[in-house]
Amino acid sequence: MQYIYENFTFPPDQSFTIRSEILEIKKYAALKSHINFEIALLENCSGKRFIGDHIEDFEGTELVLLGSYLPHCWQYYTALDPMIQPQATVIHFFPDFLGQQLLEKPEARQMNELFAMAAKGISFSGYTIQTAKMIMQQMLFSTGMARVALMLSLLDTLANADQRKVLSSPYYNSVSSSLEAQKINKVFDFIFRNFRDEISLKAVADILHLSPAAFCRFFKARTNRTLIDFVKEVRIGHAAKLLLEKKHNVTEACYMSGYNNLSNFNKHFKDVKGLSPRDFMRQYETPESQ
Repeated sequence: MQYIYENFTFPPDQSFTIRSEILEIKKYAALKSHINFEIALLENCSGKRFIGDHIEDFEGTELVLLGSYLPHCWQYYTALDPMIQPQATVIHFFPDFLGQQLLEKPEARQMNELFAMAAKGISFSGYTIQTAKMIMQQMLFSTGMARVALMLSLLDTLANADQRKVLSSPYYNSVSSSLEAQKINKVFDFIFRNFRDEISLKAVADILHLSPAAFCRFFKARTNRTLIDFVKEVRIGHAAKLLLEKKHNVTEACYMSGYNNLSNFNKHFKDVKGLSPRDFMRQYETPESQ
């Protein structure tokens, strides 16, 4: 299988993301890996799951927790009920999304044990799935601290679940076996630290001691995007954060995010966010501020 490393950027007003989407019945041929933890709820389909060194058929409703860098892939064969579309609800987060201090509290012991087991992947069954599903459905329509409280409730449910199974073998180590992910992370770290400046292809390729052409092939194969596209996403993500903080106007956000041309900034912003910077800001305006 092809191996692809993904990178997710959270919206500036969220410490984790949750989305719901219709599943396409197909046999995906790429293992994906990312630094984020993932909770995946799959409904009304059958197929095969690949997680670390684990391979197994599944059917019905599937609930899985994945740790950082854990390669994973689902192949979807059929919808169990042809009248209902197969669906996935997916959460991406970091264990310390509320700060490292929370994980150091004695009440977080079971949650820390859950995160440690997630390095090999965990599947849940029985009533845990139904409880998690109800919480995740509420999260899709919640905001602010209500959404955070539901996330903590979900993690507590998973941490206390009796009906769960570790998927990969005891000998499987997703982090140490993923040297390519560590290489990509070096590139990401460089870009996150330098995106406000001009970033040359040669400078980034030199990090991995590759020629520019070899680096482009490597980066595209493992992230499914070009270096230019990734830098653009990072810059626009930072600009969106500045705009939502309401301390800077569009022109200031443009120059503070690595752009020296407002027209180019507006074009890239619409490419990434689907709307102009001003329209983006209007989405977050309260009725009182309009």
